[in-house]
Amino acid sequence: MWNFFKKKKGPENLKEILAQFKDLKEDFEKISKELENLKKFSIQRVGVVRFNPFKEVGGNQSFSIALLDGNEDGIVITSLYTREGNRVYGKPIRKGQSEYILSDEEKKAIEYAKSEKSKFSNKTTSGGNSGAH
Repeated sequence: MWNFFKKKKGPENLKEILAQFKDLKEDFEKISKELENLKKFSIQRVGVVRFNPFKEVGGNQSFSIALLDGNEDGIVITSLYTREGNRVYGKPIRKGQSEYILSDEEKKAIEYAKSEKSKFSNKTTSGGNSGAH
């Protein structure tokens, strides 16, 4: 019969204890490095800008949101709300820049995200210049 509940034998001398500590230290260092790598490639910075692209119509129902990792890579997403519908645009960001033309609101959202003051920035602007999508 199989014995799945077999107790592990503990260390019997100082040499075995030291070997276990060495293994634990190596495991801890490996896990720490993996955690640092995960931190670099996870969303760490968020910047949000709400705005009204049409001065006389509606409120600040449109927005741009920048989602960046520790390398300032990520995406900026813009939603333009109109009476006729909603348009959503996404643009990749590398090192805090985009190869695509950015609107003023998208630039502001990226700057808010890159800001050291706050991990989550939320600003509202009016009368936006959102023609560059």
